[in-house]
Amino acid sequence: MKVIRVKDAAEGGKKAFEIIRDGIQADAKVLGLATGSTPVTMYNEMVASDLDFSNMTSINLDEYVGLGPDDDQSYHYFMFDHLFNKKPFKEVFVPNGLATDLEAECQRYDGVIAEHPIDIQVLGIGHNGHIGFNEPGTSFEETTHVVKLTQSTIDANKVYFASEDDMPKEALSMGIASIMKSKKILLMAFGEGKADAIKGMIEGPVTTHLPASVLQNHDDVVVIIDEAAASKLS
Repeated sequence: MKVIRVKDAAEGGKKAFEIIRDGIQADAKVLGLATGSTPVTMYNEMVASDLDFSNMTSINLDEYVGLGPDDDQSYHYFMFDHLFNKKPFKEVFVPNGLATDLEAECQRYDGVIAEHPIDIQVLGIGHNGHIGFNEPGTSFEETTHVVKLTQSTIDANKVYFASEDDMPKEALSMGIASIMKSKKILLMAFGEGKADAIKGMIEGPVTTHLPASVLQNHDDVVVIIDEAAASKLS
């Protein structure tokens, strides 16, 4: 696990973009992408660059159950707003939050991942150590699945909704086993609120109580953190 310390999220976005750029130049074709505030600076760098993504495929980590592509709080909408409308990709895949059969949608998405092995998977990390929406207690063998969101995750994300009642309580998420199949993993974390999760991920035991700790078992992980997120590392 390689740890890169940066001054702030803006510098972190630049470093993350450099890793994406180098990966594409080394013939990466499939990016696993994440939503939320953490990767926004990286997406800004991608949009501002002269890189052509028209031969690239993207596979998103997750989506809220019950939100469609046109809902401005859906992750489908987020990705097009921040990246795809400005830098078109050849193919983009996001779980279907409106699927009538969620289990069938999970199986379909596993098929997408199997057909398009991920070269570089971008991750954030939750305050409770979740990656994707894989909450504490999730089996490391899990593939794409339906997740009941913990109160910690709801509290972190409800600020994007009019009220907590409006926020979905379930999501579709790529599983930990799916994430671990990626050839390279790039995780970013900024702010003091992520310091405990980062310490557990890097220095703690590998445990389902802190899902991100499983990344210690992956051969190629780059972690980009600012000083606040790194503040509890020994």
